[in-house]
Amino acid sequence: MKDDTRAAAYRFLDALTLAASATTVGDLFTEVLHPATASHRRVDPAERVRMGITDGTVRVSVGIEDPFDIVADLDQALSQA
Repeated sequence: MKDDTRAAAYRFLDALTLAASATTVGDLFTEVLHPATASHRRVDPAERVRMGITDGTVRVSVGIEDPFDIVADLDQALSQA
């Protein structure tokens, strides 16, 4: 995302209609999570940045839905972030 912030990441997550926001990934269906407040929330912020995990990072775990539907959902959410 152009705006590498938590606010932009949350706007993206809130705008998704097909993909589900999750705290962990590993389902059959597309899920997304915000590592800074989910999977890596206990990692020191400076260490997260060193690892390449910024406040604007969003992790996507692609599921079994139609690929065109997934891409369309990601595209429309990115346009709102």
